[in-house]
Amino acid sequence: MSLMQIGFLALVFIGTFGLAYWLVQFAGANTTAQRMRRMLGEPSVIESPAERFVNRVAKATQPIARLSMPEEGFENSALRRRFVTAGIRSATAPAAYFGAKTVLAIALPMVAFVVLALLKQPPVKGNALLFWLLLSAALGYYLPNFLLSRMVFLRQREIFENFPDALDLMTVCMEAGLGTEAALNKVAEDMVHKSEVLSDELRLVNLELRAGAPRDRALRNLAIRTGVEEVDGFVSMIIQAERFGTSIAQALRVHADMLRTRRRQRAEEAAAKIALKLLFPLIFGIFPSLMLVLMGPAMIQIYRVLLPTMAGGR
Repeated sequence: MSLMQIGFLALVFIGTFGLAYWLVQFAGANTTAQRMRRMLGEPSVIESPAERFVNRVAKATQPIARLSMPEEGFENSALRRRFVTAGIRSATAPAAYFGAKTVLAIALPMVAFVVLALLKQPPVKGNALLFWLLLSAALGYYLPNFLLSRMVFLRQREIFENFPDALDLMTVCMEAGLGTEAALNKVAEDMVHKSEVLSDELRLVNLELRAGAPRDRALRNLAIRTGVEEVDGFVSMIIQAERFGTSIAQALRVHADMLRTRRRQRAEEAAAKIALKLLFPLIFGIFPSLMLVLMGPAMIQIYRVLLPTMAGGR
């Protein structure tokens, strides 16, 4: 047997074993645990689909997640802050993240090996095979990083787009006579219909205040969790207004107007970039098709009529 055939058989064995292990972990064990909790009369915990998926991935990849997961110092690392900024607060999220990195770094080279073995004739060997395997391993290892960055970007954009409206509502509440904590609680209740992410963050601030945390600490935690520059400016403005005794409602009105202007400027910037972004699809996608439709019949007539006439005239 050749080396390619041995490798293919090994991949089939590993894939079959992995599929069986996945079925046992996801289907059998989860169903058995739910039945045991139901028989013992334990209260069922309601989990969101995202949390359920993260817990299952962490449970399935737990044996190999230790290969890439740091042993200590993760709680104070920058990656932990990125998890918080992305809205991931599950305790099993680090295990799922590092386990997915390890699994993808191993599985994608196997898939690439099988694809190259089946499609290429003659098969890829030597440095070319090593290049594709290393490329697929790097792609699998850094794919969770890209997904996490995308989640952080989408969450921060949602907070930025809805934060001026929350400040307007908070300004109205404070001008009506409510205090800062009561206004934050009212805004958290009303913003749930427009932005659940921002509503959850404000609700966490209210929970910290009820637990006895100082107001400046709770607000600074809000800025750390969101990672949005505009929220950080809002927190600094509230702290300074309380420290110097100025009107918080007036400061909120000025800050909300500034944020609306910044939001409009970002929208105008994105609209100005549309022409440049459409340039490449026009050049490589639309213009060739348009030229083919316009010039195709003329070229056919030239080929049928003009070229034979010119050849006969000679």
